[in-house]
Amino acid sequence: MSKLLSILFFPKKGRSSTSDFAVLYSRITYHGRRVEFSTGRKVHLKNWNSKSGKAKGNLAESQSISRFMESIRAALYDIHDRLLRENRPISAAIIKDIYSGKKEKQYMLLEIFQDHNDQMELLIGKGFTKGTLQRYNACKQHIEDYLAARGKRRDIPVEDVDHKFITGFDHFLRSKKDCAHNTAQKYIVNFKKIIRIALANQWIEKDPFFHWKGSWKTSDRQYLTDSELQEIADKEFDIPRLELVRDIFLFCCYTGLAFADVKKLSSDDIVVNISGKKWIKTKRQKTKSLSSIPLLDIPKAILEKYAEHPYVQTGEGVLPVLTNQKSNAYLKEIADLCGIKKNLTTHLARHTFATTVTLSKGVPIESVGKMLGHRSLKTTQIYAKVLDEKVERDMEILEQKTQLATGRISN
Repeated sequence: MSKLLSILFFPKKGRSSTSDFAVLYSRITYHGRRVEFSTGRKVHLKNWNSKSGKAKGNLAESQSISRFMESIRAALYDIHDRLLRENRPISAAIIKDIYSGKKEKQYMLLEIFQDHNDQMELLIGKGFTKGTLQRYNACKQHIEDYLAARGKRRDIPVEDVDHKFITGFDHFLRSKKDCAHNTAQKYIVNFKKIIRIALANQWIEKDPFFHWKGSWKTSDRQYLTDSELQEIADKEFDIPRLELVRDIFLFCCYTGLAFADVKKLSSDDIVVNISGKKWIKTKRQKTKSLSSIPLLDIPKAILEKYAEHPYVQTGEGVLPVLTNQKSNAYLKEIADLCGIKKNLTTHLARHTFATTVTLSKGVPIESVGKMLGHRSLKTTQIYAKVLDEKVERDMEILEQKTQLATGRISN
């Protein structure tokens, strides 16, 4: 008999029952995980020893109950031994299901993951984006690699996922896959959704994420200074594609829109209020939250500059935006030509709007959060923290100048 397998019996009364009889239940425990099921037989509570988990005395009824329990116990151990001989997955739930005559359906982790991704692919453009699907596909691949690294089968039963598996996967992502802390956390969150699906469908009985707590590290957010922004705006380009990407980048810098939101921006998203001022009112693709942004002169000029562009004339959008990949590649060229050492990306424009264009000019943080489409002020406060660091650096420069002046006065 396996020391990993334990089989116990106990009577269970209904909450409203006043009878002296109770239904006899069996509890199977394997590797610390347990399931219970009704044997379909009742026992008299007076004839039950709760300490030993057996029927009392030599009464014919007690002996019959004892034989009944032994037959169940023997059958359960036989199932366990057969699974062991056949090198098949073993769990308390599997043993119970086989004994109960249920179909021996084994819900496998990667099968569930693939089914989820297949369903998501059908909903691209209907609540999901290609980027989201790519992250889930990447997460599934990482789990496959993790299983291979552990020397396991190509797939495992979803009920085999436990806290140790999760923390091991987290370590694997950061050590073997060289993922940054927050990137690893995002993959774990993707994985958590798959486990939630299994839990909701009762394919597993306990949530292995119950004791898992993720943590996020605040990363340094780069942004352009006023002088760097001016340098890019004043730069003349002989290559049309660089001029176009520069203009789209500046549009993002002065509206705070993410690249995906600029790409989908339509004329319907640009409205005129009662005072005659133009605003951008659009739902963010990422969070579906509303961004309300008054149009400054620079983004208005950019919209007018490309109003006659064939792409805009066909009504596909208000700006002829290239792909994010191409835009980021061309921004590297622009940074080199402008002598800017920072890693210029489309998303850096959004950081620049939050810091240099708004917060540093005294725009209230609540207004900045609304323009950025943040659901929580905590998200916007990240940029305020960045500005605090800038203030500290600026004051250090001031302090150095003050010390020089003090030295001249002393002399």
